[in-house]
Amino acid sequence: MVEIEQNVWGMTPEGEAIILYTMRNGSGAEVQISNFGAAIVSVKMPDRKGHFDDVVLGYKHPEGYFFDGAAAGKSVGRCANRIAFGRMTIDGQEYSLEVNNGVNHLHGGTKNFANRVWESRVETNRVVMALTSEDGDQGYPGEVQVEAVFDFDDDNALEITYRAVTTRTTVVNLTNHVYFNLAGEASGSVLDHELQLNCSKILEMNDKQIPTGRLLDVEGTPQDFRTFRAFRPGIDAEFNHIRDFRGYDHPFPIDGWKPNILTEAGTLREMKSGRTVTVLTSQPSVMVYTGNWLSGGCPETKSGGRYADYAGVALECQNYPDAVNHAEFPSPLLHPGETYCQKIVFRFGTC
Repeated sequence: MVEIEQNVWGMTPEGEAIILYTMRNGSGAEVQISNFGAAIVSVKMPDRKGHFDDVVLGYKHPEGYFFDGAAAGKSVGRCANRIAFGRMTIDGQEYSLEVNNGVNHLHGGTKNFANRVWESRVETNRVVMALTSEDGDQGYPGEVQVEAVFDFDDDNALEITYRAVTTRTTVVNLTNHVYFNLAGEASGSVLDHELQLNCSKILEMNDKQIPTGRLLDVEGTPQDFRTFRAFRPGIDAEFNHIRDFRGYDHPFPIDGWKPNILTEAGTLREMKSGRTVTVLTSQPSVMVYTGNWLSGGCPETKSGGRYADYAGVALECQNYPDAVNHAEFPSPLLHPGETYCQKIVFRFGTC
């Protein structure tokens, strides 16, 4: 049985309470989430010898989460990832969005869902968070009502369900931006973690980190994770702009994806501790980001230090980047009368 505690963790500058929820299962594993950014703050899991450690990146103080560039553990939206040049056309109308990442719009803008207080409540063994995004919010059309539901069970599986409805046709692409370090959040680089993905193709990227529209075969490339592969050997490869991006920061379409069907995307493992996390999702792709820009901009960490580049890896289940500008991609459009519903499951274990 999962027990849930809730405590006031801090306050925003506007005087809103930041609540920290601790979900603890029968084996002592626990997940902490915050209503600021609907964020995963801590995940404590056992290694193969039963020793518990916090395996996700995060900050010591709640104010560390205010507008952090890394979006550590947070729920990002309306549109995760990049929209080229901050431009899109919906129903024949052009929209200009904030350009906040080089020449692109990223993660829904500066004041995106990750940087707001969500309404939150406990429902039996789950935590439910809700947010209203007004018409015109960050330049997007339509009022959108969003929910993020967090479930944690005795099998050490954390499930996130994102739901949304809109008053006008708009773009919705929600994900959680949690960073994993399965050796422990203060243990340094994740480049020797090994990743396996059920992905035989990779989206070709241009030098502005936008998909060209082409799919490339991963076979024989540094992006072939069909069997377990460490990040380190390929981190400086020229293939598909890996070196230009300072590491992996690429969307992998999931083989056999079908809308509304939960599919296994892959597994991350760390062999010294034996910890693993298997990722399942109803989303069409997983964005693999090896924390290439973590140094310099991160607030004080949970362990009292500062994260260096590659201190964690994010496996962001989401639609393809810039999908609103690519008719051949799965559509990111949500229409009035429809319900957006996507699930992400992080199933922790050992090997």
